Amino acid sequence: MRYCGREFTDTEIDLIICLSTNGINRTAISRAFCEEVNWRKPDGGLKEMSCRVALLKMHREGHITLPPPERPDNNHLRKPKPTLFTGPGIEIVGNAGEYALTIEIADKTTGPLWNEYIDRYHYLGYTPLPGAQIRYFVRSDKQSVALLGFSAAAWKAAPRDNYIGWDTQKRKENLHLIVNNARFLILPWVRSKNLASRILSMAVKRITTDWYERYCYKPVLLETFVEKERFAGTCYKAANWVCAGYTQGRGKLDIRHEHKLPVKSVWLYPLRKDFKQWLQN
Repeated sequence: MRYCGREFTDTEIDLIICLSTNGINRTAISRAFCEEVNWRKPDGGLKEMSCRVALLKMHREGHITLPPPERPDNNHLRKPKPTLFTGPGIEIVGNAGEYALTIEIADKTTGPLWNEYIDRYHYLGYTPLPGAQIRYFVRSDKQSVALLGFSAAAWKAAPRDNYIGWDTQKRKENLHLIVNNARFLILPWVRSKNLASRILSMAVKRITTDWYERYCYKPVLLETFVEKERFAGTCYKAANWVCAGYTQGRGKLDIRHEHKLPVKSVWLYPLRKDFKQWLQN
């Protein structure tokens, strides 16, 4: 069985079942399993969050039985509520070159504000970003003008995978070296020509260093998915991203080939010239 990008063998399933009957909670089960099979992140830490997600999916599909959760499921409480802090700001107009922009990482203090802005003004709303992630505020004179979110790459994307030229095994081994620009929002009261491409260029220049400082490894490629019917991807093209093709509108849950999701263009930005070598080897 495959969950969270990992193949679970029969022996490992038996181990999970054994741990689940030992009287320990779900967190302890995931930690013990990761230690036993040496399931770790690139920085050496245990891959506990991925393990918890995998165990919950196994439980819901009836493959294992986990002990009852010690705390109630609060996922329904995660949706941010709009406050005065994210109300419309002062209108900003003009050329992007006229503004002194700064880019800052959202931390534990400012993270909820980032979530609130995204939920209030981004057409996709707020959902927790998957896996490793970094969220940015872009400000001009201390006023927020834009937000970006980077997170774990998509498990499969045919245009991207064909562009890289890697096989399934190499994709499993090296997928963490790709980072997904999952959210990009210019606040609606900001109308500045060329601002989007300038912000993307600023983010590209620092994402490698920021990612290394947080996760102890450097990504080699960025990706993003742009809904074809909504946007043309003009700002990504202006910032020298490459369009690798289009999705089929399926998604990972479309096992019946119903193609119910929007078709998206797939844009890539190499963070180093030899990125294909890193991903293929």
